[in-house]
This record gives sequence, C-alpha cells and structure tokens, in this order.
Amino acid sequence: MAQEQIEEYLEAIYDLESRDGSAKTTAIAKCLNVAPASVTEVLRSLSDKGLVAYEPYKGATLTGEGKKIAGTIKRKHRLLEVFLTNVLKLNREKVHEEACKMEHTISEDTENGLCRMLDAPARCPHGSPISPCNKCVGSCAECDGAGKTDMPVAIRDKKIIPITDLKPEQKGQIAFIRGDCKVVQRLSDLGLTLGTKVSILKKTPMNGPVEISVRRTKLAVDHAIAENIFIESPGAGEP
Repeated sequence: MAQEQIEEYLEAIYDLESRDGSAKTTAIAKCLNVAPASVTEVLRSLSDKGLVAYEPYKGATLTGEGKKIAGTIKRKHRLLEVFLTNVLKLNREKVHEEACKMEHTISEDTENGLCRMLDAPARCPHGSPISPCNKCVGSCAECDGAGKTDMPVAIRDKKIIPITDLKPEQKGQIAFIRGDCKVVQRLSDLGLTLGTKVSILKKTPMNGPVEISVRRTKLAVDHAIAENIFIESPGAGEP
C-alpha cells in the first residue's frame, strides 16, 4: 500500500474519531469516496501494521502510532492552507483541495520552515487548530534559533495540549508557549512561565476569557492568548 494512501486513511479516521468516537466503515468510504469493501480491506491492513484498532461492524480507532502519523499530516495540511491563503492569496474555497495534494510530499524541514515563516499560526483559515511542532523547545523563539543551525533538536517525549483543553479544576505544567520573545515576556510578566503549574477555574462560553489560577493568583486570560499556552496534560505520558 502506498504511503500516501495510508496517510489519507489515517487522516480520515482521525477526523471521524475526533467527531464520533470511532470511524465506521461507511463513514470512511463516504469521506474518501471509495467502496466500503475496499475500506474493510485497507483497515485490516492498517491493523496488521499496528496503526489502527479495527473490529468488524464496530469501526476503527487510531493506535498511538497511527495518531502520531495522522497528527503530523493534519499539521502539514493546516499550515499549507495558511500559506496558500495568506501568501499565495488563493481562494479560500480552493486551499483545502490544494493542501490535500501537497501535504504528503513536504518534508519535516519544510513543514517547520513554513511554521516559522508564517509566525506559528494557531489556526487554519477555516478555524481549525494547528498543533505545535514536536521539538523539545520552550517557545517559538527557541525553535526559530534552532532552525538557523545544524544542531539537532530533541523531540518532545510528552503530549502537550493548550490550557483551553483543560476542564475546570484540572491542572497542568506549562511546557511550551507559542509566540515570539515579546509574547513570552508578556506572559512572564503575568507569572505564566515555563514549568509553572496552572489550573483552570472557569471557561467563558463562545471563546471568551479563561480564568486561570497560577501561584495562588487568579488571572483572566483572553482565549486567543490562552490557546497558545501549552501544558503537559493529565496522562502526558500517553501517546
């Protein structure tokens, strides 16, 4: 099976699983415009490769390795959509299809170069979140510096999520801040520094301010800022 086909299936399962909890054969077939019988055959192959957990009549879910691959493709896709929209000025209705063609061919170096050039966007033109890179850095400024040298950068070994994904009373430790030196300094002035433990007190509906507890102090942080603060999540050791 071609790598591009594997990635297309994993990406479709990723989207369906995020929405429905699992990916049914008929839903995958509709998403990829293929016959259900073909989907069943591919799912069995992906299961043999350890990329999905598949049960006939119940659907498929991604394994840890499958999620890793799908997440990487999804990040490339959304970065490409930002590039095609903001830099090449393509019609927003066309960028999804164009990004689908390109996402399988760009390297990790190109992906990270796009991210740096676009100033590490948080969302694609359609509003979907863009995950941070997997480099073990504390901020985009560190990543930018690493991109100018030949020194290898370690890969982050723990899962991180934006603090906006936490539920009230959940806690986490700040592991990454998306933004340049000015953003890092502005958050530092609020006590939101790398390694700091924070907890969510309240989330306002409609992407309103997020109330955070940090060092026994309550802060109301704009949602657009809060979604750029990433923490080691509960169960951070899980894939």
